[in-house]
Amino acid sequence: MIRVTRFSGQQYLINADQIETIESAPDTIITLLSGRKHIVRENTDELLNRILAYRKGVLTGVIVSRKET
Repeated sequence: MIRVTRFSGQQYLINADQIETIESAPDTIITLLSGRKHIVRENTDELLNRILAYRKGVLTGVIVSRKET
């Protein structure tokens, strides 16, 4: 799971394994495999870094539970 932020400031988690696409148009839009779309504050580079950190944690068996800013 990765932490993302709505434009209202509310944070929530998205299952990184369910992400199909991430685009900037100009807002960042995450599209899940289900077709559901989420518009978030984070840019594509931030999301990519979070996804890579999540996957690295899964592969190494070390999941870091921390609030990302």
